[in-house]
Amino acid sequence: MGNRLSKITTRTGDDGTTGMADGSRLSKADLRFDAMGVIDGLNAHIGLLQAYLDNPKIIKQLSDIQHRLFNIGGEIALPNHADIGYIAITDTDIISLEEQLDEHNDTLPYLKEFILPAGSVATAQTHIARSICRDAERTLIKLSLRDGNIRKQTLQYLNRLSDYLFVLARVVARQDGKEEVLWQKS
Repeated sequence: MGNRLSKITTRTGDDGTTGMADGSRLSKADLRFDAMGVIDGLNAHIGLLQAYLDNPKIIKQLSDIQHRLFNIGGEIALPNHADIGYIAITDTDIISLEEQLDEHNDTLPYLKEFILPAGSVATAQTHIARSICRDAERTLIKLSLRDGNIRKQTLQYLNRLSDYLFVLARVVARQDGKEEVLWQKS
């Protein structure tokens, strides 16, 4: 890894630009910063979710996901990531997430109704993370269409992650002893 920040207040961004990991500077209004911000927000919400849980296996899975999200932030912060060989997400990461998703889903009853993002605090927090994950996926797709340098594995991982979080919300609801809140047409 490169240099760590020893001084946080640098004043170099006072002109509305921010330095990228490759040394280039971009406007803080650039889509790349929207992408980094939504990934950071997702990571923070997953961190908060962990604080509501007491299942060590799920907490470990979420911690691993946080590390992958940090890697994705690195990919976004390195516009030249392909040139230097930086790989944020591998096919193995996607397969692992799919396996965890399937393992959780196998414990659940067949879904016959739409579920509202509600229930216990932990369930609701899982749904918040899921919705932010969808925001992240859409933002990274926009960035990929604009710049063409977001790897397909990164986009696939975010797509699987939102599915994982949906299934996890159902699991957490049961672990919390709560019913899922089902949508009822008025």
